[in-house]
Amino acid sequence: MAIDEALLEVIRAPLLRVYRWRSPAVSFGYFEHWAPVRDAHPGRDAVRRWTGGGVVPHGGDFTYSLLIPRDAVAPGTPGESYCAIHRALRGALAEAGIHALEAAVPAAPRSHACFENPVRHDVLVAGRKVAGAAQRRTRAGLLHQGSVQGVDLPEGFPTTLAGRLAAVVRAETWDVTDPAEELAAWKYGSRAWLERW
Repeated sequence: MAIDEALLEVIRAPLLRVYRWRSPAVSFGYFEHWAPVRDAHPGRDAVRRWTGGGVVPHGGDFTYSLLIPRDAVAPGTPGESYCAIHRALRGALAEAGIHALEAAVPAAPRSHACFENPVRHDVLVAGRKVAGAAQRRTRAGLLHQGSVQGVDLPEGFPTTLAGRLAAVVRAETWDVTDPAEELAAWKYGSRAWLERW
């Protein structure tokens, strides 16, 4: 979470970041309450996201962030950017041989679990939500944090997704270790942030 926030402050072009979790974990949206997350996921490392959304268990999922600097964010509503990103994701899944559809209307909420509650433009396979995300727009740009779960993705999927998101793709290395460690210490790793609601 801290790396995403630190990167958003320094990138000059859109960046797709794919990462894995060291051990089973759970992330939850900025406005979620802490106690139900703690009680539903004992023994998992937990982190409150800077973005919104529900509760997402992590471990074997494909987790990614798309960061877009302010001057590269296309005009439009958050719903339009969410739709465009998930349209690219559905195209990447199709290239991997996975037939996915877009959720046309939100389902009635069943819980705080992200993957039990498809919202408009989420990605469905055989009627089940397999991809969801949450966004935050700041003065620095757009942060879109997403997860794909319950489908087998080929090894080259990150490259396929990047190609669906941009006409020109290149690998880059960014070192935001110092600001990310600072953010992790005073924000994401603090009890005040984790348990704020």
